[in-house]
Amino acid sequence: MTEFDAHGRATTGAAQIDWDALRGHARKAMTRAYAPYSGYAVGAAGLVDDGRVVVGCNVENAAYGVTLCAECGLVSQLVESGGGRLVAFACVDARGVAIMPCGRCRQLLWEHGGPTLLVDTPRGIEPMTQVLPQAFGPDDLDVVHHYLEGEQ
Repeated sequence: MTEFDAHGRATTGAAQIDWDALRGHARKAMTRAYAPYSGYAVGAAGLVDDGRVVVGCNVENAAYGVTLCAECGLVSQLVESGGGRLVAFACVDARGVAIMPCGRCRQLLWEHGGPTLLVDTPRGIEPMTQVLPQAFGPDDLDVVHHYLEGEQ
């Protein structure tokens, strides 16, 4: 079980994860990024609860709004390769340095890893509850569905 310090940073559990290897997978994925417009290549890697590692890289588009973040590719690979829950996540820029996921990607990570997913951030390893506080998730939808079912 992962334990956290007063600032919400992982103090145990995270030590069982080979963060260097996970960052290495993210750096390798970053080299395959398609970023001809911004030049900002990103790679991501996630450790799945069954031991698999899934990766993704950003894929830009001339119509910027349809650009895919690295996390989108990672989640697609997760689902395509059998699903499961993400337990650890790393995302790096072209320098190989940890970067924070954008808001949309934090929501994707919450959906597929939940509150205990450990994220390699510029400040250290943090749980998703620190990366996306007060997250919206499936439980929020269940509350409304149960309410509506009771009204019918």
